[in-house]
Amino acid sequence: MSVHTLRIDGADVAGTDGQSILAVATENGITIPTMCHLDGLSESGACRLCVVEIAGSAKLAPACTTAVAEGMDITTTSEQLTEYRRTITEMMFLERNHVCAVCVANNHCELQDLAEDLQVDHFELPAIIPSVGIDASHPLFAIDHNRCIMCVRCVRVCAEIEGAHTWGVMRSGIDVRVVTDMGTPWGDSTTCTSCGKCVQVCPTGALFEKGRSIAEGSKQSRPFLPYLRMFGEDEGPS
Repeated sequence: MSVHTLRIDGADVAGTDGQSILAVATENGITIPTMCHLDGLSESGACRLCVVEIAGSAKLAPACTTAVAEGMDITTTSEQLTEYRRTITEMMFLERNHVCAVCVANNHCELQDLAEDLQVDHFELPAIIPSVGIDASHPLFAIDHNRCIMCVRCVRVCAEIEGAHTWGVMRSGIDVRVVTDMGTPWGDSTTCTSCGKCVQVCPTGALFEKGRSIAEGSKQSRPFLPYLRMFGEDEGPS
């Protein structure tokens, strides 16, 4: 396996063939904001928060899906990148109807944490306020599409770890939604195993357990996620 030497934020680092910029940066203690990434799952490049600057290229590159190469000179933090990430974060809020004060994930939400880190404390873009619904037909869980940011973690964990392939994506643009069994109500799904993995990997309050009170606690403390991270480190998804 070939080893490549490169620079990230002025530091000399090394990465192997096929390793992403995000993986090499993380190994070297360099933090790059992400939302759709989760250790143990394949990369989707959906959120675009992890984009970085590569010397010699006019385009911003997603760190999660861009493989390292010999001699790369990468910048992960700059004024341009910060403004870009702030805009993306603002769009995540405005493309759905996030009302944090009445959300089950309030104060335990990765989107809230991201907004705080980037100092997104107001919105400059107009709100879209789409008409989206809630599917509470499952006996244990529910999905509130108002909170969904289309990170598709639920789709990937269901397919790659549970093997159920219950979740999928339908439509496009502002009308895009994650759905169960090609649009079948979750409670009528014939493939769902009720494992709850999709709920645990959701970064917001879009997927939640019924009976869970507002801001009750973090999903990250549950036992499945440490296993998923360990799985990603030791084996990688199949």
